[in-house]
Amino acid sequence: MGYVTTRDGNEIFYKDWGSGPPVVFIHGWPLNADAWEDQMKLVAENGFRGIAHDRRGHGRSSLPWEGYDFDTFADDLADLIQALDLRDVTLVAHSMGGGELARYIGRHGTSRVRKALLLSAITPVMLKSDTNPEGVPMEVFDKIKAGILAERSQFWKDTSEGFFSANRPGNKVTQGNRDAFWLMAMQESIKAAVDCVTAFGTTDFTEDLRKFDIPTLVVHGDDDQVVPFAATGKKAAEIIANAKLKVYEGGSHGIALVPGDKEKFNADLLEFLKN
Repeated sequence: MGYVTTRDGNEIFYKDWGSGPPVVFIHGWPLNADAWEDQMKLVAENGFRGIAHDRRGHGRSSLPWEGYDFDTFADDLADLIQALDLRDVTLVAHSMGGGELARYIGRHGTSRVRKALLLSAITPVMLKSDTNPEGVPMEVFDKIKAGILAERSQFWKDTSEGFFSANRPGNKVTQGNRDAFWLMAMQESIKAAVDCVTAFGTTDFTEDLRKFDIPTLVVHGDDDQVVPFAATGKKAAEIIANAKLKVYEGGSHGIALVPGDKEKFNADLLEFLKN
């Protein structure tokens, strides 16, 4: 574990486990690197070097007032990769992290990247529009920001239900899943929480996805109540050249954490890394 200082003087916390070809895990909102612990252990035990960082404004990284946009997040990721001199990296990103991954490739290319995996990612664009009718209406993002500002602790407890599809019959979501979500969310600054909603709700990554020239796996649940599959995963797999798409029937937004789907994803991840 350590810290990397960014070009603008902020500190980015990261975990670094194992040795071998590097796999960089990029967390979603409002989580942090702890969300990837199962997968970090998995890759480290199978001959890979697992690395996961806390995005600025989240977890143990700096909590600055500004800089919550995807150009900045992508440049922070570039600072981390360069500081650790990582090459032939597989980037694995969840949710909002998918935008960070995409913008990194859009701004910095793939000279250091071997493969990419987008899990329940926000790419290419979340916001509903005439050209993206399957997207999420702006009023939903406004309601999220209002909920955070009104009483964020209870908001995070309530949000964990849809995040994991705990409201579906027969779900395998544990109270531990929901408690862990709340704990990580409470480590994100309120400024980052609100600004990130604007960033992931309105940023268009279409042109970034067109710059992917590496093997890419897109994984998405068809019951994702946070990032609608029809607006994101389905379209991303169509835009990225030669991308492979895996759809998890009944899968929630929190695939990598929920018992059952977690084990399936871990197997798919390891197969993708090895092949």
